[in-house]
Amino acid sequence: MRLRTQLNLAFSTLLMVILTITGFLTYSLIMDMLIDKEEAQLKQKGEILIDILNREYDSIRSANEFQEFLHSQDGELILFNTNENAVLFSTMSIDHTRKFYNEGYFNNYSEEIWNGMNQKYVTARIVRQPNSSGVELILLTPIKDLQEVQSSFFNRLLMVFLIGGVLAVLLSYFLTNRLVKPLTLLKHELKKVEKRRFDDLNRVEATGEIKEVEQSLFDMANELEGYMKSQQAFFQNASHELKTPLMTIQGYAEGIKEGVFQGEERDKGLETMVEEISRLKKIINEMIWLAKLESEELPYNREWVEVNQLIEDIYHRMIPLAEKKNIKLDIEKRESFQLYTDHEKMLQAILNISVNAIRHAESNVRITVENQTIRIEDDGNGVPEDLIPYIFNRFVKGKGGETGLGLAIARTIIEQLNGQIAVEKSDLGGAQFIITYKKVLKKD
Repeated sequence: MRLRTQLNLAFSTLLMVILTITGFLTYSLIMDMLIDKEEAQLKQKGEILIDILNREYDSIRSANEFQEFLHSQDGELILFNTNENAVLFSTMSIDHTRKFYNEGYFNNYSEEIWNGMNQKYVTARIVRQPNSSGVELILLTPIKDLQEVQSSFFNRLLMVFLIGGVLAVLLSYFLTNRLVKPLTLLKHELKKVEKRRFDDLNRVEATGEIKEVEQSLFDMANELEGYMKSQQAFFQNASHELKTPLMTIQGYAEGIKEGVFQGEERDKGLETMVEEISRLKKIINEMIWLAKLESEELPYNREWVEVNQLIEDIYHRMIPLAEKKNIKLDIEKRESFQLYTDHEKMLQAILNISVNAIRHAESNVRITVENQTIRIEDDGNGVPEDLIPYIFNRFVKGKGGETGLGLAIARTIIEQLNGQIAVEKSDLGGAQFIITYKKVLKKD
């Protein structure tokens, strides 16, 4: 069932329940109000009649002469003498009057509704003055008459309910359409994302939570588009990086097979083939490792690691390469801290960055530990401005780079171990890689 139909059905059902309960309560309250109003009117009418009786007649006998006047009045009337426990006059039939007498209504002052011959009556009793006369005037109105008024009023109220209900349902359809329309448009935009038509996406006007969903959809589309572009670039770069050594190997292999290369050239070709195979193997191994890191297939063996000790381990591994390239290696441990991390993987990540710094440095590389931050700087040419946003992507490398995977591996390890990495220009003149940990669990 479509959402629009569900919302309209739910609203219509709720409206019907509310109107039914309201109608039932109103129907009951109308009768109570009519009875109270009728009692008040009967008392008012009875007081007028008693006043006339008191002024014009001064005895029971004269009250009998009052019967003709009482007959001319609307409604049912009974004159009752409480002293003699006798009915003096009644506009009702003898059977009705006898029924009331036998039921004891005349002596029961707490009963305001009398039950006659298959009929109920609203009553009002007014005592003639002086009280010693014992004469009471009892006025009665059939509830049937009030029920007719009740039904007439309720029919009108029902008509109002029906008209209001129809208008409410129409308004519900209008508001539901306004609510569901953005969702329908979002569904069409999702179809475009499914078909990878990112350039055809259109913004959808909405408010509240639907606007948040709409924004999330476009953020997801942007992330997906960026991911697909990065994957495309990855395959292009990977094919290029793998194609070059393969072509070199193929060229020398065919030349040796055909006898084009002889003697020293043959030996040099074989040596080149071995070097390219080693390079190809390194690229493939790093690609596999990076894929495992990003898919979280490799477990992290976390432990408490002293950062200064980690930098010492890196220093000892970098010394041979630094001396070979005649690079001065400075270590500044201003403030140490501990990390709950994987020692070996973090060592590999920082080592990748440090080796990259030595490769591009002119004469100096500096590693600084301070304020929960590790900085690795060199005095080389730095990272070109147009390359900074992509420097940590796979197969993105500057001048003199090798596989283009070292920084990508470093970033993946650092981020999965709750760190952040960025690159900017160094005071030494080259690049500065900054590794930051926002939350340090333990500090010396």
